[in-house]
Amino acid sequence: MAAGALALVLHGHLPYVRSRDPGSLEEDWFFQALVESYLPLLGMLQRCQRNGLNPKLTMSLSPTLLSLLNDSLLQERFPLWLEQRIGLLQRAKAEEEEAANQLLQHFQLQLQAFADLGGEPIRGFAALQKAGVLDLLTCSATHGYLPLLRDPVEAVRGQLLTAVREHERLLGVKPQGIWLPECAYYEGLDQQLAAAGLRYAVLDAHGLLHALPRPRYGVYAPICSPNSVAFFGRDSEATLPVWSASDGYPGDGSYREFHRDLGWDLEEGELQAAGILSSRPLGLKLRRVSGGDCPLNKKLPYEPDAAALTAKRHGSSYVAARLEQLRGLNELIDRPPLLVAPFDAELFGHWWFEGPQFLEQVFLQGAAAGLNFISLQGSLSSGVDLQVCRPSPSSWGQGGYHSYWLSESNAWVVPDWHRASLAMVAASNYEQGKKNPQRLRYLRQAARELLLAQSSDWSFILRAGTTTELAKERIKRHLNRFWRLIEVLKPNHLGNAAEISWLDALEQEDSLFPLVDPSDWQTQ
Repeated sequence: MAAGALALVLHGHLPYVRSRDPGSLEEDWFFQALVESYLPLLGMLQRCQRNGLNPKLTMSLSPTLLSLLNDSLLQERFPLWLEQRIGLLQRAKAEEEEAANQLLQHFQLQLQAFADLGGEPIRGFAALQKAGVLDLLTCSATHGYLPLLRDPVEAVRGQLLTAVREHERLLGVKPQGIWLPECAYYEGLDQQLAAAGLRYAVLDAHGLLHALPRPRYGVYAPICSPNSVAFFGRDSEATLPVWSASDGYPGDGSYREFHRDLGWDLEEGELQAAGILSSRPLGLKLRRVSGGDCPLNKKLPYEPDAAALTAKRHGSSYVAARLEQLRGLNELIDRPPLLVAPFDAELFGHWWFEGPQFLEQVFLQGAAAGLNFISLQGSLSSGVDLQVCRPSPSSWGQGGYHSYWLSESNAWVVPDWHRASLAMVAASNYEQGKKNPQRLRYLRQAARELLLAQSSDWSFILRAGTTTELAKERIKRHLNRFWRLIEVLKPNHLGNAAEISWLDALEQEDSLFPLVDPSDWQTQ
């Protein structure tokens, strides 16, 4: 047994993709993530717990993801969406029968798990946190990229306080830790985090390695900022084998191919007969990676048993490598080393279908081999002193800093965020102390629209070049709604019945964050 521990950290997030109309592309994003990642991860942790493995996992659930999980309309639609996919599996080719049968069993298992939770997956996460299996983190309210929102300072405060309030409302406890969107940090953010009651976060390695003074233990121990917030650094050696499709486990030829989907293979007429209006990925993937040079149309049928054996082998490989890494570090540093391995949660199940199986093997084989698992909160409860350092501005995005969010494709939105944030501060200050319930409704909805416009997901899509028209439409939609709400809030504006009706509809469509508080944007 090697001294030290492994802290696995998953970041669960989706933008707010609720739609009034069923069958939208954005709704597909949520349902696919639910059936491929979030329900399987819950099931995996529950099995590990029942088998006495005492798994420890740190996981963020962003406020927008929690809002989707808690939405009664989406809860009602999910079984129907899944039944639609089950029907389409009957159109698989004969050579895909084994893969189709396995996927059918997977769908049925997740549908039963959903029913067992009363259609409320949040209940499963809350129970695992209460049992000490999960350490649940929050995120900023709509995954706003905080370094680009810091002026005015109230914009960041609104993102953080809304997140903390929503986390407590839905999970029953105030969060102690936060997943900073894109692990992005700027000088002084720790003061904002501390003011919101948040005590720890994860940064990419250079956020710690370039800290002042330089941390004595590098990324193998958390540091404490001058404002008493602990920061953990990502260990590249513990993460590379998992997240890299080219050099890591997910690229193995026996694993399920992500990009080959029955939604592309079937004729449009077949899809339309099933109620799907156009060709698109449906989460019906029946082929395997087959090899890095294999073209998409030549991918071989998926073989579930062979993939499961590969996941078991990779779990063994990962556990052995972490034990060897810890033994080597024990010879170099005078405290038990901590390996922090953060990943996007949807890598496990959505992008890499066998990811939850792999994690289960890591917990199973790690327990047998003496690998110690720990949560971030658990590591801070050990009583070991932390070195006081000032974290370095950083992110885990391309380039390591903020350039990905300031490209020719997406930098235009930053001044729009800035102007809207200033207007929100001004409106909140003006309304302070007033007792007009109707005006408060407008102001609270303005806060929701501002937060939704600040979602970094749309900026990311603009830079990545995928579904860019959708991303532009989302940003402009929420900003246009925000400015119209601000117009209504101007002094001496005379409201009318049409505006009230519009507000009613807006509150129904963008119905997240029922406890949003405009005073978060007031100047202090």
